[in-house]
Amino acid sequence: MGLFHAIVFLPLIGAIIAGLIALAGARARHPGGSAASGAEDHAHDHGPHIHQPLPEHGAVIHDTHDESHTEGPPAAGSRLAEIITAGLLMIAAGLSWYAFVSVGFQGNTARIAVLNFITSGDLKIDWAIRVDSLTAVMLVVVTTVSALVHLYSIGYMADDPHRPRFFSYLSLFTFFMLSLVTADNLVQMFFGWEGVGLASYLLIGFWYQRPSANAAAIKAFVVNRVGDFGFAIGIFALFMLAKSTDFETIFAAGPSIAGRNIHVFGHDFNALTLICLALFMGAMGKSAQLFLHTWLPDAMEGPTPVSALIHAATMVTAGVFMVARLSPLFEMAPDAQTFVMFIGASTALFAATVGLVQNDIKRIIAYSTCSQLGYMFVAMGAGAYSVGMFHLFTHAFFKALLFLGSGSVILAMHHEQDIRNMGGLWRKIPFTYAMMTIGTLALTGFPLFAGYFSKDAIIEAAFVSKNPMALYGFLCTVGAAGLTSFYSWRLVFKTFHGKPHDHHHYEAAHESPKVMLIPLAVLAVGAVVAGYLFKDVFAGHHIHEFFRDSIRQDEGIIDAMHHIAPWIGFLPTVMMVVGFLVAYLFYIRSPQIPVNLAREHDVLYRFLLNKWYFDEIYDFIIVRPLLWIGRLLWKGGDGWLIDGFGPNGISARVLDASRNVVRLQTGYLYHYAFAMLIGAAALITWFSFAGPH
Repeated sequence: MGLFHAIVFLPLIGAIIAGLIALAGARARHPGGSAASGAEDHAHDHGPHIHQPLPEHGAVIHDTHDESHTEGPPAAGSRLAEIITAGLLMIAAGLSWYAFVSVGFQGNTARIAVLNFITSGDLKIDWAIRVDSLTAVMLVVVTTVSALVHLYSIGYMADDPHRPRFFSYLSLFTFFMLSLVTADNLVQMFFGWEGVGLASYLLIGFWYQRPSANAAAIKAFVVNRVGDFGFAIGIFALFMLAKSTDFETIFAAGPSIAGRNIHVFGHDFNALTLICLALFMGAMGKSAQLFLHTWLPDAMEGPTPVSALIHAATMVTAGVFMVARLSPLFEMAPDAQTFVMFIGASTALFAATVGLVQNDIKRIIAYSTCSQLGYMFVAMGAGAYSVGMFHLFTHAFFKALLFLGSGSVILAMHHEQDIRNMGGLWRKIPFTYAMMTIGTLALTGFPLFAGYFSKDAIIEAAFVSKNPMALYGFLCTVGAAGLTSFYSWRLVFKTFHGKPHDHHHYEAAHESPKVMLIPLAVLAVGAVVAGYLFKDVFAGHHIHEFFRDSIRQDEGIIDAMHHIAPWIGFLPTVMMVVGFLVAYLFYIRSPQIPVNLAREHDVLYRFLLNKWYFDEIYDFIIVRPLLWIGRLLWKGGDGWLIDGFGPNGISARVLDASRNVVRLQTGYLYHYAFAMLIGAAALITWFSFAGPH
């Protein structure tokens, strides 16, 4: 097995082994029933944690959930499943860092054929591993975060009796993401693309005894199908015009496609622009951009390690990676780039405003992810693809750190997630407090931390970009920087400072086990140094030496970023400081100020608390009409028409008639003689009255 074969397929091997262990454990518990029923014993009590609303902000939390684990006998082989999956991911992560140096800094690019995947007429697709710098960056991100999440989960899921199933899903998720980032053609990428959607469904709904978890899993799956429809249309259109789904062939055909039109709905549209917009629609779903973002906050129903994996390394980064991979096409479709920047900038600002007032510790970080993904797409729209990948790279470290840190807080507070019920925890869990603070400094862009280099570079790229939406992108990202600082420090202050609100849980709070703290320490190192160490290869003068032909961007934009006015470079830091000071004033010095503001501006507060009412609007415009149509077709079409005239109608009458005819067959001779007599009499009567014609 070669280096890259091992990186991609070791997680799959781990997933299969853990899955077999889970299956064996289920059958052992239910020897007379189905294996699937094994998950039903020791049903999880993951119902909502009921609390009285606190006076701060004067609103009731609508979706705070208890993430309690279930006490019960673990499945046989649980420890083995944990060790195997985590160990294989550790090996894959080590190999990925080796590949990162070998490919990125030594230029050892390659295309490794694995097998013939599909052959159908003109469609010939090989499963091949594309080895270049862009792939190497994603391999490091995915395997490093996944390995640490596996290790963390050993402690976090210690009380769950179905750990083998959980670890199998985690490793399967990782395999599908690795399949996506190593793809050499669009169909292979689509395989990984749909695979991460499946794995996210399984993990978000892992505690499927809880109705809210099932609903969140279905929501994520359905919303992503909307985006994936656009992605599939883009793939079909590219195959129609380029006669291939292979990246190199498509990129070579790009200039000829750019000059062609596609006739759709009675109008002619630029082919490449339409294709890029369709492909970006898929990215909007996977990366939770505005209008297709509603699944992401609900994904918090899954266990916290799942949230860290989805938000830092897999699933949401797929859309950003896809746009970077297809940068040669987007560079030739400026109108599509304009739309990408508009959606990215709008998402960055929108998600930041919603994050201001959320009270669930995980949802605040979830909206932060949504906002930061918007930043990445602003860079993509500006044509600074390496800068967008830079933020994806650094964001993976500090966002995974924040999510895993929040899991440590939740565990310490006996699965409490409402930050209004916390306070003063820095005394009880000082290490977690230090790690969360490092993550917050990196996220808000504190000087020399990871986010300072990557996020500021995106703002500078938006400022110098020639995109028609460049000014809009610049203003939105600068505004979002201030809001990000505010809600991030609000989370820290309300969780770790002030007076404890729940004394019972506060007194019982304790630091997490070392198996959970070690991943936090490793991620904290990345959150501190990743930006400084790699700024030159992602956003400096060594971009071309590192990325080579794996992405295509105008090198002039990087030069322009280094010659901007000093005040532009200082502006994000100023916004960061302002956000921190306002949060300090609101939640440390004068905690009554936010309460009064929420009361005075109740309409605005509820507008933000209810996430701009996107869910309610979609429910009114889409969900209810579709349910009404479905019910009509069910009751009227299926029930009344098909069943009424089918099995319950004509066929039922035939059965009734046949039953009545059967009664005539009595077996008595005189009954048959009487019938013959009646028949003869009827015939004589007919001929008598009919007469000659």
